[in-house]
Amino acid sequence: MNFETFIAKRYLISKHKINFITIISFISISGITVGVAALIVVLSVFNGFGSLVTSYLMSLDPHIRITAISNEGEQEIIKVDELLSNRKEIKAYSPFIEGKILSYNKGLTQVLNLKGISEESVNNVYLLSDNIVDGVDSLNQKSSNAVVGLQLADKLQVFTGDTLLLISPSNIEQAITQLSLPLSRKIIVSGIFSSKNNDYDGGYIFCSLKDAQYLFGYKNNFQGYDIRLNDIDNSNKIKKELQAQLDPNKFSVSTWYDFHQELYSVMQVERWTAYIILSLIIAVATFNILGSLSMSVIEKRRDIGILRSMGVTEKSVLKIFMFEGLLIGIIGTLLGVIIGYIICYIQINYNIYPLDPSQYKIDSLPIEVRFSDFFFISGASMILSFLASLYPAKRAAKVNPISAIKWE
Repeated sequence: MNFETFIAKRYLISKHKINFITIISFISISGITVGVAALIVVLSVFNGFGSLVTSYLMSLDPHIRITAISNEGEQEIIKVDELLSNRKEIKAYSPFIEGKILSYNKGLTQVLNLKGISEESVNNVYLLSDNIVDGVDSLNQKSSNAVVGLQLADKLQVFTGDTLLLISPSNIEQAITQLSLPLSRKIIVSGIFSSKNNDYDGGYIFCSLKDAQYLFGYKNNFQGYDIRLNDIDNSNKIKKELQAQLDPNKFSVSTWYDFHQELYSVMQVERWTAYIILSLIIAVATFNILGSLSMSVIEKRRDIGILRSMGVTEKSVLKIFMFEGLLIGIIGTLLGVIIGYIICYIQINYNIYPLDPSQYKIDSLPIEVRFSDFFFISGASMILSFLASLYPAKRAAKVNPISAIKWE
């Protein structure tokens, strides 16, 4: 330990009496502790809710979607299969057809979203089997099976084994003008799923690709490909590479983030707003550091003069008071990190703040601890402590030793 650090610790800790400067130093430490702990807890809650929302949305959403946006694209969509089959980053992919359709059952009609997918993609792309609450996830083309969302099944009053009549709007104009019946198909409800995503649970039916091709008039074509990656973090990278290889006039490429961009953007804004507001607690505490160090410089003018007369340089005096301010920041930051982590640990393991699962779909406040948050919060706290210590330390370094010894 060099003498600058030793003297800084003596000034901060070894007080012969409790004075006003000491009280301000303790207030500074307490303010930094509260600010750091609050930031860690609040950001961990945001992390928990963000991961929870993403898991709900991603249970049935693909990581990347390629969609034909023109007639030429629909004709050439089959060629995209060769492009996808050679990529090691892709875990699985499936052709799909999606559109609005009219359902009828026992006098009840409902406009809903029908999505046709391949039978192999039920588990490796859409993870339907993880969300089935009744029945099975089979989409057998021969028997025209379908899987219905839980809320939608309640609206339609159907159970597994019931039959639904689906009426397609694709040729409705032709049916009216020629006085013919529109395309329709009876499907058997083989399963009911609950993904905790209201969009899917309240408005989606998954059926086989063959049934969707018939109802929407696609014949042997389809609308696009849904893709699931080995690593979701590669979504943007793969999207850019696919966009470079596909004609933008024929195909559009979207990621899981693009599907719900507004929601994710709002969550990110809320997170940064909370970070900035709570950082003001730390900022106010560091202003106390500036005040206590400034008064400490006035109080220690004689000490500074004696040190300078003994040959201590301005740089060493600067370091003494910088270290004193940084010690306040370090102690407050460490205490805040420890307290914040303890609160998160207790909530994760003992659920001290429960929630009503009937309203929130979860039974406790979600917490997800990320060590990157600890790093950035601690870094911000130490930077503010450094800046608050800089001005008083410079003033101390510029003290005239002769006048300090003579008049103090």
